[in-house]
Amino acid sequence: MNDRDVTYVGGAWVPLTSDARMEVVNPATEEIIGRVPEAQAADVDLAVAAARSAADAWAATDIPTRQGYLHKLRDNLVARTDELAALITTEMGAPARIAGGIQVNLPVQVVDSYLELLSTPPEPERLGTSLVVREPVGVVGAITPWNYPLQQAIIKIVPALAAGCTVVHKPSELTPLTSYLLAEIIDAAGLPAGVYNLVPGTGPVAGEALVAHPDVDMVSFTGSTRAGRRVGAVAAETVKRVALELGGKSANILLPDADHAVAVKVGVANCFLNAGQTCTSLSRMLVHTSRYDEAVERATDYAANYRLGDPTDPQTRLGPLVSAAQRARVHDLVRQAVAEGARLTTGGPDVDGLPARGYYLAPTVLADVDPDSVAAQEEFFGPVLSIIRYDDEDHAVAIANNSRYGLAGGVWSADIDRATAVAMRMRIGQVDINGAAFNPLAPFGGYKQSGHGRELGPYGLAEFQEIKSVQLP
Repeated sequence: MNDRDVTYVGGAWVPLTSDARMEVVNPATEEIIGRVPEAQAADVDLAVAAARSAADAWAATDIPTRQGYLHKLRDNLVARTDELAALITTEMGAPARIAGGIQVNLPVQVVDSYLELLSTPPEPERLGTSLVVREPVGVVGAITPWNYPLQQAIIKIVPALAAGCTVVHKPSELTPLTSYLLAEIIDAAGLPAGVYNLVPGTGPVAGEALVAHPDVDMVSFTGSTRAGRRVGAVAAETVKRVALELGGKSANILLPDADHAVAVKVGVANCFLNAGQTCTSLSRMLVHTSRYDEAVERATDYAANYRLGDPTDPQTRLGPLVSAAQRARVHDLVRQAVAEGARLTTGGPDVDGLPARGYYLAPTVLADVDPDSVAAQEEFFGPVLSIIRYDDEDHAVAIANNSRYGLAGGVWSADIDRATAVAMRMRIGQVDINGAAFNPLAPFGGYKQSGHGRELGPYGLAEFQEIKSVQLP
């Protein structure tokens, strides 16, 4: 049992003001694997006070000093890679092959990217008679989700620290143990007291208290669009800066000249990554009518043979969903999609042979999906692929943009220029051409109800900085 009785505030492990506890459940076994304190508003007050008291001194540190601390943080992450990966697998069900790769190694790459950026800090800008400088925004409330519990924490905490901000971190109540291990790693890096603080708790209590707090200068939130609306509304009361990375229903356009054998396989794998619990999941596959039946057959065969099971098995590709509530939600959405006319070609909520325990859902493919239906409009956040037919490029782009979301997408074509031209017409924050690799230096964020603000690279650093103009005589 991985029980915790304290939290990390002001550079020390301290008890909380309440005896309330939250249970952490292994989604593959449904067993309780730990309990952590449940922070109340008074605990948030203490954490924010610690961050505020450390803010001026941390903002005044020079770049080499911040780099030194981040180097230690990075080395500590690497030293505990196996421990982090195993914990993430246990806590949220990510298969070991994903936990050891994307879930842990990618955050290390992100830290490396900020160490590189700090090596060549930009000079103050001169505009006419003015000097334009960037300064730390101050105290940052970082609220992170459960699907990538380490990665999402790192892409907020590290650039905030690099910019000279102090942080109060509220992780998801479903995956707090990973954040405790991260707090140990940060503590071992020796950061000054109060620069990083941890408040485990629920969104309605600890999250709202953090967002509403008058001494928090900025909130960086990743989660659902519904929760993001609430964060924006509460933050507006104190007119603080807000960065929101929210939901998505990303379109993957396969142009007729694409290599469908590769495009369909990679598209299905992207959709099912992390059991479909990825905000950038390419969950809508758009296929030209001339190759539609071929694509449906390929996707169905590939999904039906996807390796599902125990996430600790290195051969497993698809683990459980994070909770019983999440599985029930996806079940309901799939049933609604079929009722609206989608054709279930494999998977679904009524498949036999799944593990007796654990929140598993078979890899699912829905064909003949109407672009206006629930299967095309709602973010399922599960291993469910919707395949949609289109007539020409204009039709494909119209379908892709027919969404309240605008986070990510993909385009496949034998002609890179043609694919790029289509990508430029998509109202989304990032587009992959022919399955191009993720770039941790490129800005990450969305249009429309996928949020605002950008994470990663220089744009992610700028989110945590204020801009000041100094008028010179």
